[in-house]
Amino acid sequence: MNIKKFIPILEWLPNYNTALFKGDLVAGITVGIVLIPQGVAYALIAGLPPIYGLYCALFPQVLYAIFGTSRQVAIGPVATDSLIVATGVSTMALAGSESYISIAILLTLMVGVIQLIMGVFRLGFIVNFLSKPVITGFTSAVAIIIGFNQFENLFGVNLIQTDKIHYLIEDIWHNLVDYNYHTTLIGLISIIVISGFRKLNKKIPNALIVVVLGIITMKYFGKSLDNVSIVRDIPAGMPIFGFPEFDLDQIRELLPIAFTLVMVGYLETISIGKSLEAKQDEYTIRPNQELIALGLGNMVGSLFKAYPTASSFSRSAINKESGAKTGMAALISVVMVVFTLLFLTPLFYHLPKTVLAAIIIVAVTGLINIKEAVFLWKANHLDFWLMIATFIGTLLLGIEFGIIVGVGFSLIVLIFRTSRPYVAELGKVPNSNFYKNKNRFDEVVIENDILVFRFDAQIFYANSSFFRDRLDEMVHEKGKGLKLIVLDAESINRVDSTGIEMLKERIKFYKKKGIIFLFAGVKGPVRDDFFRSGILSIIAVDHFFMRVNDAVNFYKTGDREQQEKYAKYIHQVYK
Repeated sequence: MNIKKFIPILEWLPNYNTALFKGDLVAGITVGIVLIPQGVAYALIAGLPPIYGLYCALFPQVLYAIFGTSRQVAIGPVATDSLIVATGVSTMALAGSESYISIAILLTLMVGVIQLIMGVFRLGFIVNFLSKPVITGFTSAVAIIIGFNQFENLFGVNLIQTDKIHYLIEDIWHNLVDYNYHTTLIGLISIIVISGFRKLNKKIPNALIVVVLGIITMKYFGKSLDNVSIVRDIPAGMPIFGFPEFDLDQIRELLPIAFTLVMVGYLETISIGKSLEAKQDEYTIRPNQELIALGLGNMVGSLFKAYPTASSFSRSAINKESGAKTGMAALISVVMVVFTLLFLTPLFYHLPKTVLAAIIIVAVTGLINIKEAVFLWKANHLDFWLMIATFIGTLLLGIEFGIIVGVGFSLIVLIFRTSRPYVAELGKVPNSNFYKNKNRFDEVVIENDILVFRFDAQIFYANSSFFRDRLDEMVHEKGKGLKLIVLDAESINRVDSTGIEMLKERIKFYKKKGIIFLFAGVKGPVRDDFFRSGILSIIAVDHFFMRVNDAVNFYKTGDREQQEKYAKYIHQVYK
């Protein structure tokens, strides 16, 4: 057994050296500087005290560094997952209360257990039902919802916390006239400063700069700034070990949110990991191992007061750009968070909440992917409308139902595409043995007594009727002179019982009309299914050919030499 496959840290740690450490040290410190203010900010999104954002940056990062396959992905609190936590838990308890915190930690354990089970049983393929257009629509909508939810702290007004955009906009419209001038001014200046530094150089710790400036401003000039809300006391020290409180009723109620977090968190991590993997050739992302790493991180994290974690787009990019080569960079970030928890939390007392709102708003604007929407409109209108449906569904129905809308429409599109695949009539390319699509190659020769029919998909219950109808339409277009149908089966990789019965019925039907039915290019597994289903009782084995040209020549000339060789081969395989 290759233990490195299950503990990926063993792939790079034995060969670790000083050259790797230099890059990891700079990246770890840089990400740590960004992570600390982001962690405090994202905890507020989740409806938790600021300290819990820092707890998320401890054990989940350590476990991922050991068991994760990406060496540059940055794990910890993220805006999207934080809002999903708030959406689910806020219906069960008052935000920030002891009960709320307890439920959020229980949710972390549930998410970790589900992720671990999925990874162990290799169920990572399930997220393939969330296509890229769905992910784009979902994350863009969530980014807008998160941004609007920060208007409360940005402008210093009391607003409802919800994941339905129309309620948010209505509440903002009614309450914005009561904005706090000083709070708004500090928040808007913070947004300008962060955005300016981001354009200047992404490596500049813009979040840390505005945090320091905000703290200094409130500490020394706070008395002249009316009613600017600050973070106040953040308890120092490491989180205390303890098992989450179990309640079966709460577990049942949390399951939909837990599965949403599993899907979204895994997709975030895989998409970021794959994008970073493409930029190097030292490691390969293994999706099921990623689930195991995330699951262990959340499970252990729940024992130390963390709420659900995933991979951060912004911090992972900074990690890569700063020179991270291995998971050591994550461990260095953890050391910085530990140092902050032990010694630096009193410094955050005067931190204005409007600065945290500014950090969040700027961070989530990068998740609104307009370029992808433009690309989809040009490339594939169906995918574009799938993205729009998910986007609007998430905005209007909320995060939980938004992901359901995305999955639902993805399945509908999948069924539509598989039930109506591409079909074509083929014609012979002059002076060759090749047959090509007549709609794409004008020079091909089409003969009135021969129909070469290509079906570009598996034949199964969902598209067997479509196969029959399109075949009958082409036969009708040929007219009474048709004597031969050749099914080019090279693109057919599977056939079920419904498809086979349909084929047998059509063969019998056309046989009565005096039309010969031949097969060309049937793959071995498909041929196995044909023969097991008794198709040889209505059609001879010498009606199967390796290529379309062989089938047509057999019909035209009666030349059996090539076909006898192929039939002999089939007999040897199936005798």
